[in-house]
Amino acid sequence: MEIENSTARRPEHRRRKKEINDRFLPIRQWLNIIFMVGAVVGVAVYLLADTNTPGIIIILASMVFKMIESLLRFIR
Repeated sequence: MEIENSTARRPEHRRRKKEINDRFLPIRQWLNIIFMVGAVVGVAVYLLADTNTPGIIIILASMVFKMIESLLRFIR
């Protein structure tokens, strides 16, 4: 009885959180993978190529995938 009326509670980080059913999770994961690969390739091209323009274009194109992923996160 005393435990039920106690104001002491377990810390939030130790409680088991409810699993949120995210229907876009697999799509978001693929979009993140595409973004990360594109960003790494874009930086490599940016640093190794004679001109910086192709690297910048690749990085900007990969950022589009990240923006789409973040929009899906908000829609959830």
